[in-house]
Amino acid sequence: MNLEATHTFRAVSYPLRLHAGLNALSQLETEVKRQNAQRAFVVCGRTVATKTNLLDRISDQLGPRFAGLFDAMDKDSTWPAVEQGTAAARDADADLLIAVGGGSVIVGTRVIAVLLGEQGDPLKLMTQYPEGKPAYSPRLMAPKPPIINVVTTPTTAMNRAGSGLKNDDLDHRMEYYDPKTRPVALFWDAEALLSAPPELIRSTATTTFSGALRALGSREMNPLVEGDRQQAFRLLYRSLPKIMAEPGNAALRIDLCTAAFLENRAADDDQGRRRARDATASSAYALATALHIRYDHVWQGESTSSVMPVVTRLTPPDDVDVAARIAEALGVWREGMSSREAAEATADRLESIYRGIGMPTRVHELDIPQADLPVLAQDTLKNFNANPGLRSDDYQERMLTLLQAAW
Repeated sequence: MNLEATHTFRAVSYPLRLHAGLNALSQLETEVKRQNAQRAFVVCGRTVATKTNLLDRISDQLGPRFAGLFDAMDKDSTWPAVEQGTAAARDADADLLIAVGGGSVIVGTRVIAVLLGEQGDPLKLMTQYPEGKPAYSPRLMAPKPPIINVVTTPTTAMNRAGSGLKNDDLDHRMEYYDPKTRPVALFWDAEALLSAPPELIRSTATTTFSGALRALGSREMNPLVEGDRQQAFRLLYRSLPKIMAEPGNAALRIDLCTAAFLENRAADDDQGRRRARDATASSAYALATALHIRYDHVWQGESTSSVMPVVTRLTPPDDVDVAARIAEALGVWREGMSSREAAEATADRLESIYRGIGMPTRVHELDIPQADLPVLAQDTLKNFNANPGLRSDDYQERMLTLLQAAW
């Protein structure tokens, strides 16, 4: 064991209170008061606003502290929606934001907080991609209103600091990074989680499952990171196959939320390697993001499952130990396998898992035009989470090759 690599580390934690289970929202007023907030502003989408009782529960909890809401946050957190939400929050003189929903709502709320706090051109506040140089995220130093997230899906967006918005007028997402937009409180309320259709839970959890599996291949994990990643994967591997069969089981959904939370905590404690994705993970993430951002009918989980098996086959790790750890997690590792053989076995098992829960395993199943593949490959060029450094000259061509193979 390499002591310097695995057992010399530091851990980072952020102030956050978590409430989970039956009637967890009963603690919302307490958390708002804890922030000394007088004007709490809610951000959600139309489904939460019109098809659940969550807004009534929240307004009843907050009483005069409820300052209003913006209920038009849309899929993939589009720039027009965030711009409108920011104006509404500013008009309400909001001093705290409450995001109620899944990843798009939570991400959009973070950018609303950024725009409420920062001055200047939003295009200059976002991550920059200078020609011929690595991408960088400007430091956003102004204070931000505190955020409380009431999640309805088990999304890893729940307590992160980075945000990406869809903007049809640009050739890439608007990406922002600000640790001050991490939530001060999280709610995994059983009734709130059960308000989401099982298909959406399945999609969100598939994304987390796929990323958690790749993370297990990391060459050097300190014991905190290893523990969180192992438990996150166990929860996902156990719970994901049951989602469609047990749509009314709130405990399953809380398990999946726990897994997403642990994955985020592992990333925080993996200092120095937080952005290190292997070739398979980074390529699949870039392709999946391009797919679900470009097409409104494609969700992130479906875009992930449609590319991950083929990308796994075509980008085996150079290090057989990495391939072995991933294959072992799925129960398909056999002694003496090469890295390519382990990747093949992993891909076969992934296809079986995805199909078993009703997810696509090829891009053509997403009902998109094959002629769009070159445009999608181009869309992968500017994705900070997938590749923050210099993009190689053949990067777009390699992405197109993977897309064509996954078709």
